[in-house]
Amino acid sequence: MQVVKEYVQRWYDSGLDPDEYICHQKQGNLVEIEEATTGKRQTVLTFCTNDVLGLVQNPAVRQAAIDSILQYGTSNSSCSVLSGRIDLHRQLEAEISAFKHLPHTQLFLNAWMAMQALMDAFCHLAIPVPGFQNTRETLILTDVLNHGCIVAAVVNAGTRSGKVFGNSPRVRVKPYRHCDMEDLARKLRRYAHADDRILVVSDAVFSMDGDIAPLPDMIDVLQHYDGSVLVMDEAHASGAIGATGRGIYEHFDIFPQHAIERGIVPLIMTTFSKFAASAGAAISSHVAELIPLLNVSPTSIGTISLPPPTTAAALESIRQVRQHPELVKTLQENTQYLRSRLAENDFINIGETNVVPVLLPAEINPKEFARQLIEQHGIWVSPIWFIAKPRIRITANALHTKEDMDRLVDGMVATRDLLYQPKATISA
Repeated sequence: MQVVKEYVQRWYDSGLDPDEYICHQKQGNLVEIEEATTGKRQTVLTFCTNDVLGLVQNPAVRQAAIDSILQYGTSNSSCSVLSGRIDLHRQLEAEISAFKHLPHTQLFLNAWMAMQALMDAFCHLAIPVPGFQNTRETLILTDVLNHGCIVAAVVNAGTRSGKVFGNSPRVRVKPYRHCDMEDLARKLRRYAHADDRILVVSDAVFSMDGDIAPLPDMIDVLQHYDGSVLVMDEAHASGAIGATGRGIYEHFDIFPQHAIERGIVPLIMTTFSKFAASAGAAISSHVAELIPLLNVSPTSIGTISLPPPTTAAALESIRQVRQHPELVKTLQENTQYLRSRLAENDFINIGETNVVPVLLPAEINPKEFARQLIEQHGIWVSPIWFIAKPRIRITANALHTKEDMDRLVDGMVATRDLLYQPKATISA
């Protein structure tokens, strides 16, 4: 353990550790937080929650969670294939399928487990079946800026979870440049073999850049590879893009059927921690046979099923989104307003969604910028300092008012003026 102690000390000394805050209570976007190291408490206006539609404290959502506890208890205490499946699971799967226009859905505890289950199911199938032999290799192509849950799953896709020694066909993983369809097409021409099973996976909305994958162009590329699978991770797309918040297909005014008609198998991963006021994830498909494989994957059968209160909260949240599309409209209007106000004040905000990354001058430490915003202006944002272009990551939501957003921008201008001292140019 000595090497761990030395590493962590160097980590702290280098200022790479994140500032930690503990939440005590919430009311809308006002949050009482405690600075973990000092114990100092204050109420702040948050711009770093992923509760994009403001449903975490929605009365109907909270009541649904309470009612489920009274009916089922706090946990199912088993995996779904044994004794852990409840009727709420079936209802939630049906609700997601209707929302995403794909008829079959499987639930998971989180996106990491869902994505790993998909790799296990697609690349390695499930248990050995007499008379069937899996002989076809898999080629996986992944956007270089995909979320960590995708990266972790694809780099481990070569071996089925829980089976260190296996005889499955080889899995080859190749990255392609961010949202670069010419590079995707080039990589497919270079690496795809005649008998390969091809899977392309991408975030729909990229969590650190706030931009949107070019779905129609992806379909154009993949239509030349009959039976290829296109996986869209809609963690930051659900509830946020598309006229009614259904995600990337609706954003481009198409349905998953558009891909199916071109010989492509569309899969959508939905997560509940952003738009659905809960936790958990789901994978939806038009291929019914995929579901039993996902259901017996190690990340399904090796753990409990989604607990009743989280299931009920997600179910009621999606119903609220379908009943109140004005929530999505408000979120999108807030996004446009905030981005325009930031641009007016010479902040570089990249992307196009409610995930608003603001690139700072190289001389400004994002952690110090965020600390100043909290301490001097009572505004909470996420500093991101461990990637190539350090940034402040802001998330707009449907509960923010124009006054809230103006307060954020004013605080950012004041903080920039305080911290930014550009290098003087030397004149001849």
